[in-house]
Amino acid sequence: MEMHNIPPLYDETSKILILGSFPSVRSREAQFFYHHPQNRYWKVMAAVLGCPLPVTIEEKKKMMLSNHIAMWDVIASCDITGSSDSSIKNVIPNDIGMILRKSPVEKIYTNGGTAHKFYQKYVKPEIAVEDVKLPSTSPANASWSLDRLIAEWGSILL
Repeated sequence: MEMHNIPPLYDETSKILILGSFPSVRSREAQFFYHHPQNRYWKVMAAVLGCPLPVTIEEKKKMMLSNHIAMWDVIASCDITGSSDSSIKNVIPNDIGMILRKSPVEKIYTNGGTAHKFYQKYVKPEIAVEDVKLPSTSPANASWSLDRLIAEWGSILL
C-alpha cells in the first residue's frame, strides 16, 4: 500500500481545483506534484496562464496560488506498481470536501481518465460536484501533443 505524501495546495482564494489520480514515484520522492521531467503539466499550466515556466517547487506553488488554482489528487492511498495508473487497486480517496469547505472553488477539473474515473466513483457521491475531465499531461498520453494539451486545458480559465 502506497500513501499519498503531498499536502493539498490551496488557499482561501482558490477558485479552481485540479485533481490528479495519485502521485508518480518521482513526485512522491520530491513530495510535490508532477515532478517527473517528462510530465507536461507545468509546461501546459505556464502556457495557459501566460506565465514563465516555473522551475522550483516554490515557483510552482506561487504560480498556482496567484492564479487561484488549488491542486491535489483523488487518491490518498492505494496499491500501485511504480507510477502506472492502470495498476491502481484498493483505493482510499482523499477528503476533497475539506478543500471545498475552506476555499471558494467554483470548478473541479481532473487530469486524465484515471483521475476522472476514481473521482466519479469515490468523490462525487460524497460532495455532489461534477468534474470536468481534461486530457492527461502524463507522457503516457503520447497521442496528445503539447499544443493540443495547451488548447484543451485553456478551458480552465474562468
